[in-house]
Amino acid sequence: MISLVFITVTLASLLTLSCHAYDLPLDDTHNGSQKSRFVRNMITESQLASSYDFVIAGGGLAGLVVASRLSENPSFSVLVLEAGASGDEIRSNINAPASTYYSSLTGSSYDWAYVTVPQQNVSNRQFGWPRGKVLGGSSAINAMYSIRPSIVEVDAWGALISKDDPDGAKIWDWEHLYRAMKKAENFSQPLPDVQQRAKITYNATSFGNKGPLHVSYPGFMPDIVGSWGPSLEAAGVDLTTDAYSGRTVGGFISALYINPNNWTRSYSKSAYIDPLSPRRNLDILTNAMVTRVLFGDSASSSGLTATGVEFATSKESSPRTVSVRKEVILAGGSLGSPHILQLSGVGPRDVLESAGVGVKVELPGVGQHLQDHITAGVYWSTFAETPGSINASGSPFSTTPEFMSFVNLAVAYVNVTTLLGPEDAAELHDRLAVSFPYDVNSLVPSQYSEVIEGYKAIRNVTADTILPSDVGEVELLLSLNVPGQIAIQAAFQHPHSHGRVYINSSSAFDPIIIDPQYFSHWADKYILREGIKLARRIGQTEPLSRLLTGEVAPGANITTDEQLEQWLTRVMYSQFHPMGTCAMLPRSQGGVVDAKLKVYGLANVRVVDASVFPFEFSAHLASPTFGLAEQGSSIIRSFYGDEAGSILSNNSAPGNTLLSSGSLTTIALLFIAAFVL
Repeated sequence: MISLVFITVTLASLLTLSCHAYDLPLDDTHNGSQKSRFVRNMITESQLASSYDFVIAGGGLAGLVVASRLSENPSFSVLVLEAGASGDEIRSNINAPASTYYSSLTGSSYDWAYVTVPQQNVSNRQFGWPRGKVLGGSSAINAMYSIRPSIVEVDAWGALISKDDPDGAKIWDWEHLYRAMKKAENFSQPLPDVQQRAKITYNATSFGNKGPLHVSYPGFMPDIVGSWGPSLEAAGVDLTTDAYSGRTVGGFISALYINPNNWTRSYSKSAYIDPLSPRRNLDILTNAMVTRVLFGDSASSSGLTATGVEFATSKESSPRTVSVRKEVILAGGSLGSPHILQLSGVGPRDVLESAGVGVKVELPGVGQHLQDHITAGVYWSTFAETPGSINASGSPFSTTPEFMSFVNLAVAYVNVTTLLGPEDAAELHDRLAVSFPYDVNSLVPSQYSEVIEGYKAIRNVTADTILPSDVGEVELLLSLNVPGQIAIQAAFQHPHSHGRVYINSSSAFDPIIIDPQYFSHWADKYILREGIKLARRIGQTEPLSRLLTGEVAPGANITTDEQLEQWLTRVMYSQFHPMGTCAMLPRSQGGVVDAKLKVYGLANVRVVDASVFPFEFSAHLASPTFGLAEQGSSIIRSFYGDEAGSILSNNSAPGNTLLSSGSLTTIALLFIAAFVL
């Protein structure tokens, strides 16, 4: 950053806040003792206005992007209601990337700590689903992978929604989402030593370089990562030199959401909120659980109009309301957004009535189409030094920012032909076609014909469009964070098993019921099994095999397909990528939102988060969700005549709406333009 001298203290303060604060030293931006509204746009309940143009329910990954982008327009007033804390008090934990392994916030008060119902197809096990309950949401606690979906998948998504809205294929095609993902990014190349050790290849033009969100690589790289690419190739898995322009198939070293200026996590709060100059039109209230959306008594041709939002700080506290002049934007994620809709009387009639909630709009798809990536791993003992063993040693190096910047990042996406071979891949497609009528009649967790039609549409895309294409069906990940062990995880990318989430209480403080129906479809277990077999084969291939001293799990006694499948029912787990519960599909297919992200039957409520993706991508969900939030912000601003927020705009970093107008603001902006751009 450029230091400005010989200017007034006041002006210096404005400039410090206006510059890219996410590049400043940690003590300047991440000090948990800094509580002032001037820095954070944070308010207390007593400072809450009676009404806002936009009320955003959820200050997670997508919600903060939307809040930042909408409040760039000084004529819009924006309120964010976040159920969790600000996270400033635990900022050192959030900042250190490797804390996600060694001092995880999972199970703490900063985690929603969701738990599924027992899953009958996996030994009646229940699964914990951590989700960030803090400003930034899960982007504050996740593993920070920046991995894009493929052109095939994104264009197929657009084609699904275009059945009812021809513009859908234009809004949600690869070209537009790619621009939106890049708009969020500020890419930095890896350090030369890091690049050499890991054999990193990349194309810088495939990333954005003007956005607020840092994308880069760690400051430390263990030598073992360099064995990944050669072992993949020797096992028959190709490498890719550019995984970020729409074709992710092959092995590569993933970029991460990491700030190379101080080796800290880059997430939605640090990227989209912390850098801002104070905005008089943006308020963020934490520890405020949205309990329901309030509606007027009459409906227009566009549907019911939301008049406000109700929230509370605890189950015992009295709820408060805030009025909305333009829109309510739900950004609670794949579990939070359907929860709020159902509590507000929008969802399947049987669910609402059973929970004692009056039906405002019967929308059967709310909470349906739940899909999740599932995974398991092959583990070996090793004599090699790994990040896990370095951390366990307690050495001085293990506490450095460089070491703590390392998270697992060696991956590969394998298409069905590479995974199974051409003949077995064709046979899989045929088996899926034969089982389709049974799947529709027995596996869809809904009585509603619309939801069943949606399952058919999603299945046709995943089985007939994506499966035969050069798109990853299994993700492989090299895991190095357990002392004395190395693992290769396999994760199935396009599940045929669909579940649902639903309320059984009218209280927002009672958790939503989660039933992903893992392994209800035979193909999910079959494909994950084949992924495990490939992972095992890679670990038995040089040069990686030279570092391994014995298989720990599944173990040498697990050899047959039947044994592997039995083992998977005992050990498989979630990759924590739920989506689809407010799916962007035609209403006739159990859709919840249209191509403009508006909820069917509601005049002024949108959903902007990963719940709108209609099917799983062969990717981690952060990158497409950042893109979705950027695109969604553009759609909303354009609806109100503000084209400055267009995805086509050259302005990527969040703009600055200052606390007050006048000559001081003007002078500050001139200095910013002169010294920062």
